[in-house]
Amino acid sequence: MASPFDLVVLGAGSGGLAAAKRAASYGAKVAIVEGDRVGGTCVIRGCVPKKLLVYGAGFRHSLSDAASYGWEVGPSRCDASILLASVAAEVDRLDLLHRELLAKAGVTLIRGWGRFVDAHTVAVTGGGEDSPGDGAGPGSTSQQLVAERILIAVGGRPKRPAIPGAELGWVSDDLFLQRQLPSKVVIVGAGFIACEFACILNGLGVAVTQLVRGDHLLRGFDRELSAAVQEAMESEGIEIRFAHSPAAISGAPGDLTVTTQSGEELACGAVILATGRRPFLAGLDLEAAGVAIEGHRIPVTPDQVTNVPHIYAVGDVTDRINLTPVAVDEGRAFADTVYGNKPRRVNHQLVASAVFSDPELASVGLSEEEAIERYGEEGIRIHRARFRPMALALPKRGPRVLLKLVVQLDTDKVLGCHMVGDHAAEIIQMAAIAIGMGATKADFDRTMALHPTVAEEFVTMPA
Repeated sequence: MASPFDLVVLGAGSGGLAAAKRAASYGAKVAIVEGDRVGGTCVIRGCVPKKLLVYGAGFRHSLSDAASYGWEVGPSRCDASILLASVAAEVDRLDLLHRELLAKAGVTLIRGWGRFVDAHTVAVTGGGEDSPGDGAGPGSTSQQLVAERILIAVGGRPKRPAIPGAELGWVSDDLFLQRQLPSKVVIVGAGFIACEFACILNGLGVAVTQLVRGDHLLRGFDRELSAAVQEAMESEGIEIRFAHSPAAISGAPGDLTVTTQSGEELACGAVILATGRRPFLAGLDLEAAGVAIEGHRIPVTPDQVTNVPHIYAVGDVTDRINLTPVAVDEGRAFADTVYGNKPRRVNHQLVASAVFSDPELASVGLSEEEAIERYGEEGIRIHRARFRPMALALPKRGPRVLLKLVVQLDTDKVLGCHMVGDHAAEIIQMAAIAIGMGATKADFDRTMALHPTVAEEFVTMPA
């Protein structure tokens, strides 16, 4: 039986949840369709469980450094099974919390996978229905939803390389399903997911070899920063092989061999294929609604509208800036504009980003390379500081932190603010406010330093 809604949202990830709850707060009758747990990539298999693993891996340094501060710590090891089980339990808790928040907001949760029947109708198969305040009822295994407007927020999925045996490898999602870790892994990729997992697993005592097709890590980030991350990763024992790509994976789970394109064979317990992500369009039957796609993504206007005026899309499915806070803001902007009579657009021009490697990399604004391309080498000035932070003075170990400002000469405006080091993301978040307000190097210079901190170097760099 058809159920009329003002809005049906496909996907209960960051963008979909934000849009559904905000639209409901304006009085819209909203349903959200999800065939998996509630929370999306970030909560279930991305930001949250990953960051918990980052914290777990970080205790290796805390324990090894303790002796230099007078603490007696005996031999230690990480029982990865306990950490993985604890992370899984936290994900389960967050799934329940998000379902409760939907019910509290008055949003009907339809459990199952949605596909378009026509431009106003979505068919849902599998799962059931969580009505506001009713808990998780069994619902129907197949139903149709009719809506005035439909929002596509189904996110993305990892993609595997087209090589023999690729199905034997793990994608990023699979790591969070494990209950034990192998003694050795091969990671394929150079992006932030590959580097983060390399550092996490290395910190938990797993031997890591990382295969990189190109000649550097973290394409798209400032090259000097990516080089600093590489230096630190290699100093911790991660083996990074540039100009190396896998040609095939063979063997059985737990006993695999990666054959590279040069013919070298690498034995390992698992292979992690961190080779990118792609919008999750499979099964949506977009053609039934007349929704156009461009390559592998759904193109939208600055107001999140597809080529069909009453069908919208937000988040990774649009493949613009695939970050959780961006998806959240896109979802809220959609609801504010359509249901709240508060039209606004998301600013995609200045978005801070971070890589939770060891050490962290965080960045906002233009990289040195981007600034040179836009203003020329003579049009910018680079200010940098690199030093061993006080926290590592007694352990007497690396890595050194790197702080960097990219400044336009003509205007003295700070075009980019970058850092590699502990707590870089926390520091850059605050710097992003200043950059967004158009701060100049002189504004940084006249800001009184907070001493002794790492962040003070941003306001004490020579003019």
